[in-house]
Amino acid sequence: MVTLQGQNCFLRALEPEDLEFIYRIENDENIWEVSNTQTPYSKFLIRQYLENAHQDIYEAKQLRLAICKKETSEAIGLIDLFDFDAKNKRAGVGIIIQNETDRNSGFGKEALGLVIEYAFQQLQLHQLYANIGTKNSASLALFTTFGFEKIGVKKDWNYTNNSFQDEALFQLIKKIN
Repeated sequence: MVTLQGQNCFLRALEPEDLEFIYRIENDENIWEVSNTQTPYSKFLIRQYLENAHQDIYEAKQLRLAICKKETSEAIGLIDLFDFDAKNKRAGVGIIIQNETDRNSGFGKEALGLVIEYAFQQLQLHQLYANIGTKNSASLALFTTFGFEKIGVKKDWNYTNNSFQDEALFQLIKKIN
């Protein structure tokens, strides 16, 4: 896959050198709520995952890309196409920027725009969807900026911090020109 280039960031395939970065993200309890993670991951499991990261989206049904700052090439987050369904031309999309200092800096917006363009142009998908906690105002604003529409709410869907939280389902359907 060719690296997807933006103005301030680029998206690239995962490399074995990303082990420590992914280990930090997967084991950061502060973001488990948005990543639907419940237990820590070992370096061994992440190394195994990275060894199989070469599979294409048609085989793995997922594509995970590192979000990197253009000026430093530093990986600052991950963006995924998951639940890839080639027959029905759809996939889910999720994004995480690791450090608070890099959030609200435009990297997530640029990365999401690149993935949407890639999904619709290169993969010829018809639609993308996202599951977003109804209290996650940053993600709600980000996805609606690109035209994702809320099509439903799953009541009491996720159990977090000793209470049930609603999760909204958003959908973006490719406009036919």
